[in-house]
Amino acid sequence: MSELIRCTWPGLADPMYLAYHDEEWGRPVKGDDAVYERVVLEAFQSGLSWLTILRKRENFRAAFDHFSLPKVAAYTEHDVERLLADPGIVRNRAKIEAAIANARAALDLPGGLSDLVWRYADPDAPAPRTMADVPAITPASTALSKELKRHGFRFVGPTTAYALMQAIGLVNDHIECCLARTR
Repeated sequence: MSELIRCTWPGLADPMYLAYHDEEWGRPVKGDDAVYERVVLEAFQSGLSWLTILRKRENFRAAFDHFSLPKVAAYTEHDVERLLADPGIVRNRAKIEAAIANARAALDLPGGLSDLVWRYADPDAPAPRTMADVPAITPASTALSKELKRHGFRFVGPTTAYALMQAIGLVNDHIECCLARTR
């Protein structure tokens, strides 16, 4: 019987992290609210462990009205203060304000956020052989970052943009022998 092989980044100890790797990371995510959720979560992850964000994801969903673009775009300073007081999320004013600004920017996009982001998909990228072959940024993530910033998005640098691209399936960075690569 052959051994199951995974990408090494989730480790083996945390079932939530393993489930995220096996069932979610790298799978196509479409729809403006769904893509917006990932933009927000990737921005909040900046400087932190993804597992920290993953463990707080349901709290983020409740705090940010399940990432409904119209609802978040209508947030006021009162909502910023409410979010800053919420121990279930990461309480960072700049990231909270960016999430609200990004919702407003997303609503102004012709064609929507999902369509804009998916223009940068690279389904034919070669499979990385090892985790060392997985880049932190690419020309496509740099271009996506610039495009989002041009439309008023914040906390979407090239590294964050690439993490988004990986998370929502614009690229498939599961290593070539990973059990989740072809699922």
